[in-house]
Amino acid sequence: MSVQHDKERFPKTQQRIAQALQPESKCFQFGADAPLELDGGGVLAPLTIAYQTYGELNAERSNAVLVCHALTGDQHAANVHPVTGKPGWWSTMVGPGKPVDTTRYFVLCANIVGGCMGSTGPGSLDPATGRPYGLDFPVITIGDMVRAQVRLLDHLGIDKLLAVIGGSMGGMQVLELAAKYGERVFAAVAIATSARHSSQNIAFHEVGRQAVMADPKWCGGRYLEEGVIPRKGLAVARMAAHITYLSDAALQDKFGRQLQDREGLTFGFDADFQVESYLRYQGYGFVDRFDANSYLYITRAMDYFDLHADYGGVLANAFNGTTTRYCVVSFTSDWLYPTRESRQIVQALNAVAADVSFVEIESDKGHDAFLLEEPEFFATVSGFLNAAAERRGLAPAAPNSESKTV
Repeated sequence: MSVQHDKERFPKTQQRIAQALQPESKCFQFGADAPLELDGGGVLAPLTIAYQTYGELNAERSNAVLVCHALTGDQHAANVHPVTGKPGWWSTMVGPGKPVDTTRYFVLCANIVGGCMGSTGPGSLDPATGRPYGLDFPVITIGDMVRAQVRLLDHLGIDKLLAVIGGSMGGMQVLELAAKYGERVFAAVAIATSARHSSQNIAFHEVGRQAVMADPKWCGGRYLEEGVIPRKGLAVARMAAHITYLSDAALQDKFGRQLQDREGLTFGFDADFQVESYLRYQGYGFVDRFDANSYLYITRAMDYFDLHADYGGVLANAFNGTTTRYCVVSFTSDWLYPTRESRQIVQALNAVAADVSFVEIESDKGHDAFLLEEPEFFATVSGFLNAAAERRGLAPAAPNSESKTV
């Protein structure tokens, strides 16, 4: 499975492929005798879930917080990433004294099924053939991802979460878990998300998938066996998607029409503008840490997500009888998952008299605001989780205590 041709040229890509097979995180494997039933009608077995934990689980097992990652995230939410060497994708949110305080909570983050950092996905070896699954991997859904995480909770002996929290696709998992397994969720924080993917978002994802599949090195999904990587196609997909994570104001303020290391236009197709250079950097940097087939499968899962349809076309039916406490958060400049979609979730929860708080954060940072420094957002999450913890009888965090990874 070694990518012979690209190994010397792209060592970080090779390192990521190694992480898919032998991740630097905890793993649990469900054997062939315990297959994961999939919404598409098939099963997946054996199944490996790679995960990270932060903080300590209390004796009552009542302080567990599940963090659900977004499309391009993974289990490394608050530790140094083993491939990039950079801080975890939510190190601003998770850690000692932070809103998801690891001196008080036991925080769990799992790589989703279909991912590429150790959980079973299209880059994993198919036990039937000994080769990478490629496109033989079954199409998965948000529901399948959540079902696998529930099995991990069972393995860890966590009957009920203090909270589940996530943004974007992570927010979809939050809604799915709270709707289907409400008895196991005391509080839920859904951030910058939607109860179903819009036509526009499906369209953006299709552009990305077609970019990947148009790369000759995609090889019909068998690129790992061929020793190549569809770098150009995946980079273009990431570039297009990254634009949707930002706002017009953020791009204009950061780049405007400034030129990239030159005095004037070159009258060619190099990156004349800083914004062009930035997108290329984002695109090709992404290829080092992500798998092209995983990108296809995960974006398809997001497109299929539709809680309305799952409950007879009435979103409120998803939350009938819920006892979970909800916090829904949106950002004013997020045009990927605009505030109106968060309001639809809130209205559905209000229709069944659920306990729900809603906050729209003023920000010019676009969809990615939930990953960045936003004091009002941090205060909202911290306050909501503290109230949930007090309601459940958790002791306050000890002052000046240090978090431990378990």
